[in-house]
Amino acid sequence: MADGRIGSPGRNDKILFWASFLTLIAAGMGFSLRNTAVKSAWGTQFGFTQSELGEISGGGLTGFGITIIVLSFVADKIGYGRLMGLAFFFHLASAIVTLAAGPVYAEFGKEGAYWCLSIGMYLFAFGNGTCEAVINPLTATLYPDNKTHWLNILHAGWPAGLVLGTLASLGLNEVQGVSWQVYIGLFLVPVLLYGLLMFRKPFPKSEAAASGVPLGQMILQFASPILLFLLLLHAMVGYVELGTDSWISSVTGTILAKPQYGLYLFIFTSTLMFTLRFFAGPIVHRISPLGLLLFSAICGCIGLSMLGRADELFGAENAIAACLVAATIYGVGKTFFWPTMLGVVSERYPKGGAVTLGMMGGIGMLSAGLLGDPGIGFKQDYAATTQLQVSSPETYARYKADEVKHYPFLHTVVEKAGITKGETNVFTAEVAGLDNQKLSLLTADGLKVFQDDFARLNAPTMNPKDQPSPKLLESYQTLNTWWNEKGASNAEKDKGPIAAATLYGSKMALQWTAVVPALMAIGYLLLMLYFKATGGYRQEHLSGTKSH
Repeated sequence: MADGRIGSPGRNDKILFWASFLTLIAAGMGFSLRNTAVKSAWGTQFGFTQSELGEISGGGLTGFGITIIVLSFVADKIGYGRLMGLAFFFHLASAIVTLAAGPVYAEFGKEGAYWCLSIGMYLFAFGNGTCEAVINPLTATLYPDNKTHWLNILHAGWPAGLVLGTLASLGLNEVQGVSWQVYIGLFLVPVLLYGLLMFRKPFPKSEAAASGVPLGQMILQFASPILLFLLLLHAMVGYVELGTDSWISSVTGTILAKPQYGLYLFIFTSTLMFTLRFFAGPIVHRISPLGLLLFSAICGCIGLSMLGRADELFGAENAIAACLVAATIYGVGKTFFWPTMLGVVSERYPKGGAVTLGMMGGIGMLSAGLLGDPGIGFKQDYAATTQLQVSSPETYARYKADEVKHYPFLHTVVEKAGITKGETNVFTAEVAGLDNQKLSLLTADGLKVFQDDFARLNAPTMNPKDQPSPKLLESYQTLNTWWNEKGASNAEKDKGPIAAATLYGSKMALQWTAVVPALMAIGYLLLMLYFKATGGYRQEHLSGTKSH
């Protein structure tokens, strides 16, 4: 992959754009496969709680954000072509490390698997973040007169990846005995395709770099209070869009009591997002980017609130129809957030080049990874365990995890600030969530898988290579002893309270998350009033730039 401008610019630009589109398909597929199929398999195989699963998958967003921010400062110096080669390496390495989690668990137990999966997710994030540091300023450079429209089309690759990943999950779910490792490997298909398309292709410099804007002047753009406010709003975008999407299929599957229905809803909302992003341009011309963002925030708030209260609002018998309506409203809401925010920053601060776009993407991903994904997982644990400790404390004692968790980051901030004055709530509580490995034994299929694995591990063998590691055997023996002494005899009595508590945790997590887009709506309204008072929103241009 090389830099420069040789050959046929028109054809080359199209190849670069659609290869960029493929990078987001790869990111979306990896994200979707992990959250629709692989995450639950990890919980069952390794015994993680929802909070721990949120921490692992959150690394796939946190590393994304860090990478975008760091590389945006040096993207033009290193060259977009070299960065895409680095992204390709990170994506391949992430698959290798993640696939090693099974053997690592067998040798080092749960903690080893946790760190192996976390490192794999960070490598996946580094690959995604490196791509994002390139493709956003690249698209803004290729289409400087219509940035918001083309950034929305570019980011239609993300929901396309979500849909492809979820469809693959549904298809493989019908095949008996398919391991989670097969799911993980599927995202490498678009990785190989974008690698082939971008190999040895010439890349342009960003709009700002091509106009001779020095790095110091790019950084000076952050002296603008409006840009800083946009960064704050984009942190909320990351939380409500990506953080929620990490859990939405499992949460809605719990609400509807059928996991596959959660996947169907996720496919529907992602398809809706994919389709609508191609029409962002005409919409923006009618109501302005900020008007579109205000509308999206209102829809996001209403949709999440309705999803969390579907059975209460419309009755249990209408829950499927109610969730479909609520998911549609939420899907419309989340569609335009990310690319339109990037478009606003690129239009208003073109001198910021790759730096301002990278900072926006980075802040959004950091928020999703540090707060959204693990925070929504913790909300589920907090609400579910709070309910279960009241309804059936003995059931909670049997199924609670050994480790306690607290709300990520905000726990310390709220506690030190004394905002809650010592009261225990979701931000200050320490919670031992429910152990998903134990919960899996409450289903006939889960119990059979465990018993078959336990029998296989304890079967006599003459070959030393077939002997399980002491750590793996110990974990299975511990779980088997717990089941025989506490689980089996109380299983029928425990199923009801656990199902009710899990449902309550899912619903409350959505209702609490709906507060975020409500705050975003207020922020967008304030920006609209500001621009109205200062002559109206308009796109800024650098001299000497034009569309290709």
